[in-house]
Amino acid sequence: MSSRRSRSGQTSGASRISDEQISDLVSKLQQLIPELRARRSNKVSASRVLQETCDYIRSLHREVDDLSDRLAELLASIDDTSAEAAIIRSLLM
Repeated sequence: MSSRRSRSGQTSGASRISDEQISDLVSKLQQLIPELRARRSNKVSASRVLQETCDYIRSLHREVDDLSDRLAELLASIDDTSAEAAIIRSLLM
């Protein structure tokens, strides 16, 4: 028996996730991802759901980076003493 199998056999039953729980979590992920939610068929492999989830998270990171850059440009263009700059900075804190 491999050491990996022997280690997994030593874990308590409470810490193991059942196939049913994994299936339920994959279904929940599928409902959160716009690309998968829009599909007509509910039959999507777990690996596809996980890949689409990773792609979606990457796109969200790119969007956050883009919005952060745009906000930085906006803040740089506003006079530091203006009321607008103070409001924006207070919202960010």
